[in-house]
Amino acid sequence: MFPSPEENDPSPTASITLTDESGRSLPCYIERSLFVGDIEYVLLLPEDSAIEIFAWHGDGDEEEAVPIEDDETIDEIFTTAEAVLAEQNLILRRTAFALTVAGELPPVEDAELFTLEIEEEGSELEPEQLQLLSNFYHQEQEYSIYTPLDPLLFFAKMNAGKPELLSQEEFGKIQPLLEEQLFDEMD
Repeated sequence: MFPSPEENDPSPTASITLTDESGRSLPCYIERSLFVGDIEYVLLLPEDSAIEIFAWHGDGDEEEAVPIEDDETIDEIFTTAEAVLAEQNLILRRTAFALTVAGELPPVEDAELFTLEIEEEGSELEPEQLQLLSNFYHQEQEYSIYTPLDPLLFFAKMNAGKPELLSQEEFGKIQPLLEEQLFDEMD
């Protein structure tokens, strides 16, 4: 579990809400605010912990975890996942851009960690470590609910007081400028 922003900084942290095209919202803390020229960019951390749900396919050594990302499947399993997490005093939320849970996550145990290695064409990604929160079955399909050990962060630019997520292309263009400014601030 990561310390809340209040534990890192005694002053209150500003909050802002991201909204997706479906109208769902995601309350976030503003972790950083940077100006490049006259454009304000913000690094956002969701107030609640992100989760990922995986379906298990195959058997034995050939078993593979497949992330559930389509809305139709999430709609089908949401009530079951919600009930399983409620047993741990966690509240599952259908928020913008990610599923989240409110409540105190259990302590991290090595036996409950899962390493996800995603291969994307043309890029090498670091393996992601996830903590198992729960397993459940829905219509004879096994599912697992995990939370990433690394925080889920969003990068947005402010437009008339509202955050707009950057596309991968926009982020790629502005990333060197932002890194330069961050390194300058650290000196």
